[in-house]
Amino acid sequence: MSIVEYVWAMARSSTTSDVFNAIAEELSMPQPQVSKHLRVLSDVGLVRCRADGRRRLYRVQPARLRPLQEWLTKYEQAVDDRLDRIDDYLKELQREGEMQ
Repeated sequence: MSIVEYVWAMARSSTTSDVFNAIAEELSMPQPQVSKHLRVLSDVGLVRCRADGRRRLYRVQPARLRPLQEWLTKYEQAVDDRLDRIDDYLKELQREGEMQ
């Protein structure tokens, strides 16, 4: 499991106005789904929409990603510690194998 999969697998409460739930897992969506997703992103403030004739232009609001960054930071050290322990364990196994 990659670190991204690990972080996303952690339990979180689910709300429709949550920045985390507004981020798409895949970008291969049909146009109606893209429009719906952009509306969700706009509703939670991750993008700002501007009308330009019949087109809608969206601009990312990077400051709104701060809660995601803060949430990930909480788990970064824990994940790093676990990876360090795995590395230490693998080195120990390697040493034991070389001794035999």
